[in-house]
Amino acid sequence: MGKPFFEVFSGLSVQPELEGLMKGTEVTKVSTNHQRNHLRVYLQSGRLIEKADIYHLEQDIKSQLFPKHDVSVKIIEKFCLSGQYNPQKLMDVYKDSILREFRTYSLLEYSMLRLAQMEFPREDKMQLILEDSVVARQKSEDMVQILEKIICERCGLDVDIQVDYATPKEKKHKKNSDIQIQNQVRQIIQNSSMGAGAGMPEGGEEAYLEPFGGAMPEFLGEAAGMEGQNGAAGAAGLGQGMDGLANSGTIGTSAGQDRNISGQEAGSGSAQRAGAGQQPGAAPIPEAGRMGGPQAPKAGLSRNGKRAPKGKWAGRKGDGSYGSIKKSDNPDVVLGRDFEEGAVPIEQIAGEIGEVVIRGKVLSLETREIRNEKTILMFAVTDFTDTIMVKMFARNEHVKELTAGIQKGAFLKIKGVTTIDRFDGELTIGSVNGIKKIPDFTSARMDSSPQKRVELHCHTKMSDMDGVSEVKAIIQRAKKWGHKAIAVTDHGNVQAFPDANHALKPDDSFKVIYGVEAYLVDDLKNIIENSKGQSLEDTYVVFDLETTGFSPLNNQMIEIGAVKVTGGQIQERFSTFVNPKVPIPFKIEELTGIRDDMVLDAPEIAQALPEFLEFCQGAVMVAHNAGFDMSFISKNCERLGYPCDYTVVDTVALARVLMPQLNRFKLDTVAKALKIPLDNHHRAVDDAACTAEIFVRFLEMLGERGIKTLDEANALGMASVENIKKLPSYHAIILAANDMGRINLYRLVSDSHLKYFHRKPRIPKSEFEKHREGLIIGSACEAGELYQALLREQSEEEIARLVRFYDYLEIQPLGNNAFMLRGDNPAVASEEELKELNRRIVRLGEDFHKPVVATCDVHFLDPEDEVYRRIIMAGKGFKDADDQAPLYLRTTEEMLEEFAYLGSEKAEEVVVENPNKIADMCEKISPVRPDKCPPVIDNSDQLLRDICYNKAHEIYGQDLPPIVKERLERELNSIISNGYAVMYIIAQKLVWKSNEDGYLVGSRGSVGSSFVATMSGITEVNPLSPHYYCASCHYSDFDSPEVKAYAGRAGCDMPDRKCPQCGEPLRKEGFDIPFETFLGFKGNKEPDIDLNFSGEYQSKAHAYCEVIFGYGQTYRAGTIGTLADKTAFGYIKNYYEERGVRKRNCEIGRIVQGCVGVRRTTGQHPGGIIVLPIGEEIHSFTPIQHPANDMSTDIITTHFDYHSIDHNLLKLDILGHDDPTMIRMLEDLTGVDAQKIPLDDKDVMSLFQSTKALGITPEDIGGCQLGSLGIPEFGTEFVIQMLMDTKPQSFSDLVRISGLSHGTDVWLGNAQTLIQEGKATISTAICTRDDIMTYLIGMGLESERSFKIMEAVRKGGVAKGKCADWEEWKQDMLDHGVPDWYVWSCTKIQYMFPKAHAAAYVMMAWRIAYFKIFYPLAYYAAFFSIRATSFSYELMCQGREKLEFFLADYGRRKDTLTKKEQDTVKDMKIVQEMYARGFSFVPVDLFTAKAHTFQIVDGKLMPSLDSIEGLGDKAADAVVEAAKDGPFLSKDDFRQRTKVSKTVIDLMGELGLLGDLPESNQLSLFDF
Repeated sequence: MGKPFFEVFSGLSVQPELEGLMKGTEVTKVSTNHQRNHLRVYLQSGRLIEKADIYHLEQDIKSQLFPKHDVSVKIIEKFCLSGQYNPQKLMDVYKDSILREFRTYSLLEYSMLRLAQMEFPREDKMQLILEDSVVARQKSEDMVQILEKIICERCGLDVDIQVDYATPKEKKHKKNSDIQIQNQVRQIIQNSSMGAGAGMPEGGEEAYLEPFGGAMPEFLGEAAGMEGQNGAAGAAGLGQGMDGLANSGTIGTSAGQDRNISGQEAGSGSAQRAGAGQQPGAAPIPEAGRMGGPQAPKAGLSRNGKRAPKGKWAGRKGDGSYGSIKKSDNPDVVLGRDFEEGAVPIEQIAGEIGEVVIRGKVLSLETREIRNEKTILMFAVTDFTDTIMVKMFARNEHVKELTAGIQKGAFLKIKGVTTIDRFDGELTIGSVNGIKKIPDFTSARMDSSPQKRVELHCHTKMSDMDGVSEVKAIIQRAKKWGHKAIAVTDHGNVQAFPDANHALKPDDSFKVIYGVEAYLVDDLKNIIENSKGQSLEDTYVVFDLETTGFSPLNNQMIEIGAVKVTGGQIQERFSTFVNPKVPIPFKIEELTGIRDDMVLDAPEIAQALPEFLEFCQGAVMVAHNAGFDMSFISKNCERLGYPCDYTVVDTVALARVLMPQLNRFKLDTVAKALKIPLDNHHRAVDDAACTAEIFVRFLEMLGERGIKTLDEANALGMASVENIKKLPSYHAIILAANDMGRINLYRLVSDSHLKYFHRKPRIPKSEFEKHREGLIIGSACEAGELYQALLREQSEEEIARLVRFYDYLEIQPLGNNAFMLRGDNPAVASEEELKELNRRIVRLGEDFHKPVVATCDVHFLDPEDEVYRRIIMAGKGFKDADDQAPLYLRTTEEMLEEFAYLGSEKAEEVVVENPNKIADMCEKISPVRPDKCPPVIDNSDQLLRDICYNKAHEIYGQDLPPIVKERLERELNSIISNGYAVMYIIAQKLVWKSNEDGYLVGSRGSVGSSFVATMSGITEVNPLSPHYYCASCHYSDFDSPEVKAYAGRAGCDMPDRKCPQCGEPLRKEGFDIPFETFLGFKGNKEPDIDLNFSGEYQSKAHAYCEVIFGYGQTYRAGTIGTLADKTAFGYIKNYYEERGVRKRNCEIGRIVQGCVGVRRTTGQHPGGIIVLPIGEEIHSFTPIQHPANDMSTDIITTHFDYHSIDHNLLKLDILGHDDPTMIRMLEDLTGVDAQKIPLDDKDVMSLFQSTKALGITPEDIGGCQLGSLGIPEFGTEFVIQMLMDTKPQSFSDLVRISGLSHGTDVWLGNAQTLIQEGKATISTAICTRDDIMTYLIGMGLESERSFKIMEAVRKGGVAKGKCADWEEWKQDMLDHGVPDWYVWSCTKIQYMFPKAHAAAYVMMAWRIAYFKIFYPLAYYAAFFSIRATSFSYELMCQGREKLEFFLADYGRRKDTLTKKEQDTVKDMKIVQEMYARGFSFVPVDLFTAKAHTFQIVDGKLMPSLDSIEGLGDKAADAVVEAAKDGPFLSKDDFRQRTKVSKTVIDLMGELGLLGDLPESNQLSLFDF
């Protein structure tokens, strides 16, 4: 008598899907050995437990119950099976487990059994047919014993197993791989010591193959080409089972690859290119094993067993013939002497094993100069089995020579010593004494078929977290193979189209077919099938079935329950079990409660079905999800020869129409909504009764709507938008045949995202029919409705209806759908059934004259790339992520071979002919319009000219200075002739509207380079050279020596002067910025007007755009969010850690590159507005959608990333920024007009030099030397240090510093170094992009070339080595006297700020700094209200002493602070400065404090309510609103009126903010 499993192992946690199974399992015995390190557990169960689950249980028991002990656990299971089982039925459900068990015993015997045929001439006899070979005859007896032990002893069944042998048939598609494996075996034998003559049998290596007739038998080829359970691949695993051959040693190669590594070196083994794709836990494969003789030499050893010289070069020295690091005549040698040792696969390097030789491709190279004139070189090398970092030291004079050979992408052989790096703890190769160049040892698949196929179903990285290949790579591969076209069909979106378009030149003959794999909804299907106008008062049979699975082809009915309804009343009932003649799967038993013993004596289907049909005679059939139940009825009617012509009503479809408020329509959900009891759910008789009650209720509801017949009910069921969102969706391929089709496709994609989106973007068939012109639709994959209908064995009429809808039908390789063979309830029983499904689709194509095409359903380019998709899918939680389907792009030969079972002619038709026909039906089109379509504003050219001249005359007088007139005319002519006037008018309208509403607007980018922008009021930055002008009499001075001395600087830095004509103070203007920075010398640069509006005004500016252009003419600029490096790194690291596999960071980095860029979501540009011209339709440019498919927002964005369409549609950057908001608040608090603040105030300038203007010392504020804390652009530690290094003396210096601080690699390692070395100053170093152009023109370089150099440098093209003209330009610069340090500086820059942008930022910062000095309380109130991100009332408002305490505490923990704490420290420093200047806070008054704004109260600051920790924005607003209703009576009253949490109320009480409020409103006798 056993004990329940969970009583014996009470603390054990098992997988959820196992829990129910183990509850019915007993433990009959537990034993252990004397050492108590081996545990045997004997189980007994009435249900089969899969071997994989047994292995999981063993591991769970060991890891959970004996975590600190080295205990092995072995489970011996025994099953007491029901009478439904016999040996044949057992093998149907348990064969995978038996194969798994064989795999652990012997890879060879596993392979033999997997390929064997099993026949059952009678119930108790099994005939095992093996391919004939010597090994098969040797192993068959062992195999029979194991099978008998499993079937008879474990499962309690009687069986007589006989073995027969079949002559092996050589398969054409195996021939090449067999020859390859045979050659590898020969190569290994040759490389072993035995191959050198020690113990080689007479006849050479052929003698080893003699038992196989000199060729590999199929099972041996299979074994050599697969991975073992633990990942040990190929012949390494093969040796475990070949007693006669491999007892003398392990065959040392890593087989299992079909094409990727060529030119295999002696002794190196065969390396699989996608080593990352190897199954986790892979055991190392020996490089060369023992074959009855001594071991082959280890890597790094010569044939005589002596270690090669290490670090000692015996070559010629001193004569210079080899140089200082190369000691060989071989031109391929980079370092040391030539060497010929074989390379070891990197995946086999598991620890410090001494000197090794590896080969691989260089993935990255980094050099770092260290002390003593040395440099460390670090480069990652991969052989595609794994990656390892190589680290070596070199003298500085040798670095150039080394890096010339060690370049990214180079293939090298390297000799060095394995060592654990003491800094990062990773295994690396060090002490390198040999490097040589080798050829690329990878080889790619090629399509050599004379007639090429076309792929019509292809996913890119734009298929949400599914496809992993770049669209450009896919196109280039198809083109390289000689294919004439390829279709791009991502899931539900078309966002790869622009990149696909850019992958080809306009005159390229290759064609991209643009399409989508749509989520199609069949809203054309009637809710009542085969309606014949029956009345609602007629007879209906409401029925339900329980089955052994989901496939009517492979599964059986086990229960039928039915209720007859006539005249809206329940009349009769029908119920019967059905003997399925097969065991009921455990999950079905769990679900239904129906066991084998309950159906053993029940009638079989041949008896039960006629009885049920008789019950149903003359009735309409009704079921919940009727398609499922009717598929079983119709299939069994077909088998038994009964007609099946019924009208069918689906209560799910009725529920969608009659109960649209529900989100789900499962039986229990609908029953609950209608308050109908549902007992014993998933029992046919009870479900039928419940469904009948639901149906009766539905009849009443139909009657209330005046519906009397089923035809009228069908009319009611015309799908609404809400219904479409809840209908099931199916995959379908939609291709654009021409430009009209492209626009219609964009319309459908837009509707699917805006109107019909529900978890996925849906396209209703009715909508597709409206826009069918120019589109071609195909039936797609197994998730398409045709394939699913065939799986469900739907009626011929339904199949015909579906086929007629499509233009072509699609079939796919068997491996794509092999997942349907797996699991407890596989959808199909065998691979042959998958073939038959494809054959049926082919026959349907013939019958209905629809072309049938074979597609790959491409999700990755090559077989080895599956690892990227595997990791991403595992990260998304897919349990079967490790069972990746072979969804790679196949060659024509591979596809012809795949579909050979259709016959050669039909295979040629579906693989080559038909896809080419479909491709020919599609024109070559562009997915984005090539023309430029700016919006039109009437008379914009003249309007701009008038605005500019009016403003110029207002400033400079009626007779404009020549420099002003010339600049205006030059700019206006360029702007107007290039069609950009409308952009200026739009920006002018937006800025003027903002100014009118009281908000300044700051300009961004290089728009401040344009004097027209200044004169039209778009920017405050005046780009003319420094000059004086008189606002009174319009005198101006551009040319005096005193003015020209300030060329290149800011006019505000000039000394004050009075007008020589009228005596009024002169205005000082000009930043000396060339217009060409903005538009180029030929107007050939696309202008970009970016504007910084106040954050609180931004939404109003967006709304005003719609006023300007009209409703429906503006859209938010869309963005695409993809998988970033860090996220991908986390996915990969977690994937391997969960599987107990350790991967080096450099290998993870390699895999990261295959995962980054995969689409995750969509979004919107923070301020981008796309403007559609009047008269144009948005769908001729792009589809549209909600950002991130958020159906709750009314924001609509472009579907394409805005960069893809900004060449033909105007994009406005209307950004939100804190500075204009802060200045507006400062103006409101002080009454000072910010635009009148002088830009030459000495006190303001001193803030960037000392703390003197604040009246404090650095010691008062923690040692900070400057007063620029809290000043935009200049308040961070980084910029404060820059200010201290550069010691600015003027406004123009601050502009240059702003340029340096915003650039990338402009200051650090560049200008900073040059200034420290005395080669440059803040005035001569490159600080902004304009500096380059103006300086080079000044040095005599041609202006257009100077402009191009500036553009290449500022975008990082030169630094990244992507500028093809750099060497020529560099020489031109040197020839014109440009210093070497200037050229060097250009080569470092990754990104540069425009001077106009820096000037605009500094003007805003200067004004805020002015308020900080002269209106300190207003400044601090504005700063804490707007710019402080982590202000804390508790930490900062309790006085200076407490603040200093908290600051000191944070200082001690500075290396461990969280991001929030770091932000808190920044705000603390501003508060510290405020306290030091003598200002303080008053406590928050609940009745006068504002929710989000600090106030000045009696010379002090009152914090906002949201500065209290835990009191968020909404809660703070609620407190303000509640305070309007009068005093709070108690803390309870406060909580009820404000909804603030108890935790926050307690904190407020501790801070004294609630006064003496009692806890409750209740009175007590003790209160009197």
